[in-house]
Amino acid sequence: MEFMLDTLNLEEIKKWSEVLPLAGVTSNPTIAKKEGKIDFFERIRAVREIIGEGPSIHVQVVAKDYEGILKDAAEIRKKCGDAVYIKVPVTPAGLAAIKAEGYKITATAIYTTFQGLLAIEAGADYLAPYYNRMENLNIDSDAVISQLAQAIERDHSASKILAASFKNVGQINRAFADGAQAITAGPDVFAAAFAMPSIAKAVDDFAADWSAIHNQEYI
Repeated sequence: MEFMLDTLNLEEIKKWSEVLPLAGVTSNPTIAKKEGKIDFFERIRAVREIIGEGPSIHVQVVAKDYEGILKDAAEIRKKCGDAVYIKVPVTPAGLAAIKAEGYKITATAIYTTFQGLLAIEAGADYLAPYYNRMENLNIDSDAVISQLAQAIERDHSASKILAASFKNVGQINRAFADGAQAITAGPDVFAAAFAMPSIAKAVDDFAADWSAIHNQEYI
């Protein structure tokens, strides 16, 4: 399993990179917009400094046409390094660009099984189906991820499912159960995973019982 963080907020990345077995950081223009007026590529370099060379970074193209997508991809790699994964939406132009040689690709904006199957055959390294967005459109997210996982296993493909667009931990659990190899979620979703009062109570009870036995306080 791979756990990635879907944010460009440096404080959140610093915090969660110390907590999580962090496999990478994902971004898109909407994520960048949340950070205000930033120098995007400078921010990506700052993220790399925080997470180190091991975890992956995923950066999205903005162009919609084939030539523009390749131009964006070249610019991203020039400014972010060869190790960056280029996020390309699975559209006709995007599929054509995914087939281009020399790029690490995260195929994104996947809402259907068919999109994912085409991305697998085009050679995408990661597939990013949008779990919550599919649910909002009454698309069976679990079925889409499960069918893609079956196709990857059947064809011995090197593609991985990087499920995205989550609103809660239950959705993440289901995505992994469906066969996703990786997920990306915002800091709020990870924080919610540890917000259950019973967790804190159990920790407090253990500390209190130890103190009662050994007459030693733990704050």
